[in-house]
Amino acid sequence: MVAVLPHCPACAGEHAYEMSTLYVCPLCGFEWAASAPSNDATDPAGPVVKDAVGNVLTDGDTVVVTTSIKVKGSPRGIKAGTKVRNIRLIDPVNGHDIDCKVDGFGAMLLKSSLVKRA
Repeated sequence: MVAVLPHCPACAGEHAYEMSTLYVCPLCGFEWAASAPSNDATDPAGPVVKDAVGNVLTDGDTVVVTTSIKVKGSPRGIKAGTKVRNIRLIDPVNGHDIDCKVDGFGAMLLKSSLVKRA
């Protein structure tokens, strides 16, 4: 038996109990597997990366920059509405989780919170 039981994923109730290989929430009746996969950094498949509006991003997607971005060392930045093709998702580096090539700037890292899927 687990010493600290997880909260219910459906209603966030804290009174879940264990029944054989399932967890059960008495408040809403939701049942879930005790070994349910999670979408956090400890997941072997990696975390799920979402864009600024909540769409899930995958390798090879085309995204559009939602806000103007200042680029260090460049007199001009990346304007809102710039399309970036063929992105690659990486482990976050200082909050940047997209590796890509931007026309006119070259290879750079972007934050997923500043783009949306096209």
